[in-house]
Amino acid sequence: MRCMELTPDIYKLPARTKLRAIDENHIGIVKLIKSRIIQKDAVRIVEMSKQIKDGHPDLEVSLISTSNICSKSLALLQREGISVIIE
Repeated sequence: MRCMELTPDIYKLPARTKLRAIDENHIGIVKLIKSRIIQKDAVRIVEMSKQIKDGHPDLEVSLISTSNICSKSLALLQREGISVIIE
């Protein structure tokens, strides 16, 4: 399946949030930034994931990012059931 961009207002997320449909019941939060994703960013990603799942509990949520993620952030995302897709 081809990845499609989604509008964040469907999930009541801020307009600057980038979302991508990965599969029928799989959505990705896109964070392609040059700097490293730190734990503070991971907490925000977890909050976005919970907000998405509140309205659509059947969706699987992943993070789409570069490989610059700190180990604490990776651990937090794994604990919360958010997979990481490296681009």
